[in-house]
Amino acid sequence: MAKYYKEGESGKRKLEPETMRVGKKQLQPESMMMTYGYDPELSEGALKCPIFQTSTFAFKSAEDGKAFFELALGLREKGPTEELGLIYSRLNNPDLEILENRLCLWDEAEAGAVFQSGMSAIATSLLAYLRPGDVLVFSEPLYGGTEYLIHHYLPEFGVGLVGFPAGVPMAELEAGIRERVGDRRVPAVLIETPANPTNHLVDIEGVVRLAQSLTRGGDSPVVMVDNTFLGPLFQHPLALGADLVLYSATKFIGGHSDVVAGACVGRREVVERIRTLRTFIGTAAGPWTGWLLLRSLETLKMRMTAQMKNARYVADYLNDHPKVKRVEYLGLLPEQHPMYAVYRKQCVAPGSLIAFEIDGGEGAAFQFLNHLKLISLAVSLGGTESLAEHPASMTHSDVEPGDRERLGITEGLVRVSIGVEHFEDLIADIEQALEAVGAGAASRSATKERDVVKMSK
Repeated sequence: MAKYYKEGESGKRKLEPETMRVGKKQLQPESMMMTYGYDPELSEGALKCPIFQTSTFAFKSAEDGKAFFELALGLREKGPTEELGLIYSRLNNPDLEILENRLCLWDEAEAGAVFQSGMSAIATSLLAYLRPGDVLVFSEPLYGGTEYLIHHYLPEFGVGLVGFPAGVPMAELEAGIRERVGDRRVPAVLIETPANPTNHLVDIEGVVRLAQSLTRGGDSPVVMVDNTFLGPLFQHPLALGADLVLYSATKFIGGHSDVVAGACVGRREVVERIRTLRTFIGTAAGPWTGWLLLRSLETLKMRMTAQMKNARYVADYLNDHPKVKRVEYLGLLPEQHPMYAVYRKQCVAPGSLIAFEIDGGEGAAFQFLNHLKLISLAVSLGGTESLAEHPASMTHSDVEPGDRERLGITEGLVRVSIGVEHFEDLIADIEQALEAVGAGAASRSATKERDVVKMSK
């Protein structure tokens, strides 16, 4: 939770309780995104927070500079009312600090940190806790970049790996995981739920219990949850016992496909350890990135709600289509599904990501993708525009073919991120693209050429 407004270049003063209330009414996060943590009087009356485009900050006195560095380098403990002053934008910056405070509101987190990308948030968080000889326990599948980091780089640092599949109740997995871990130290457990790209769920509370059982003579493993698919609105891992929530802020938080960023929020002591490493390996975001994300937070609830509503219509249409073998969308989980109770417990809404398998493998999937006109063929997700991609050959192409098949990333699987367009237009685009499947359809470029010719006439 945020604790201060900015005051000049180096000082801070405490937030008054009324900044979070109107009368006796506690303000909701979407209301507080407009002003929380920022005082226009301290920036020449500017209604919106300016971009603090500076590398360094002037100290009021040498004594201030000394005190700030003592805290930044951990040379002494903070005083009861003391906060780290502004030093250098690799350490802290007003745009980033206000952004981090506002991000904490959605998850009711104690602290947050913003990074230059989602991968830098994940990598910095893992490296803050893992040491040679340790074991990382993680769910599968994960985002392709995370998969690559875990499988190709962590073993080079002597880190052991124990993965387990998403979409399976933890009661069926716990004994096997503990057996594979043995007596080795597990400082962190990383899960992604819903999983990218399959939308399979992981039981957060079940993972927290597993982590506690893996404690070896010290603190329990830090449970890290990549919450990118459902974002800050539709799932709150900290309330379920997790220690840290990770986001690719490029996605829903940024929401306009014009900024690359990452974030983590969580328990203060966990985030502070990660922030310390962020300082020395230089993975913090810059002020321009921070400002763009502050802008986007103001419309986060409206965008995500509209996207989710659209996705429900699209998922229903796909679920009834004869050329679609299966649809992976949380809103379609039947009550008899083994993960239905988990969905009802930990998800506020089903989100706007849909994975569906087209009958006919890669060729059919490519025909579909090549004939989309309104929906763009591009990786990423969570933007205002709808996007579609082929995980097996794109975002998850580095995963071994056998593992892809085992995890449900088949050759016919397509992942669609639903945007804010009119749902009827999205369905019309999907309908005409599916009609082309199996019809000897031309390439995407040829289709566009024909459209250009028609328009020119």
